[in-house]
Amino acid sequence: QLQASGGGSVQAGGSLRLSCTASGLIFSRASMGWFRQAPGKERGFVAAISRSGSNTPYSDSVKGRFTISRDNDKRTVYLEMNSLKPEDTAIYYCAAKSTILTYLPIRTDEYAYWGQGTLVTVSS
Repeated sequence: QLQASGGGSVQAGGSLRLSCTASGLIFSRASMGWFRQAPGKERGFVAAISRSGSNTPYSDSVKGRFTISRDNDKRTVYLEMNSLKPEDTAIYYCAAKSTILTYLPIRTDEYAYWGQGTLVTVSS
């Protein structure tokens, strides 16, 4: 089970930090990802983090503004979002998949477990 939190409403240029806490899986053996879905659009990749935290790919639209991190002791993955834009408005979902050490999925259909989503609204 994944529990996401931290969403809210901010003005453009502001910051938010999303958190996602996992239970019921061996967190240290799971790759974690953040995805988002804007109204009328498909769910898309935002960022992912490998089991050790050493590999962190981002979508081009958030690269340089968002930072994904994880704390395996707290079974939590974070998404620090800075310089937010109105086009970042979406429901943000965290996802998990137990993987081998060298594999890091970035497609929605590769992830087995999903959180309930947390809404981020950025106003101009």
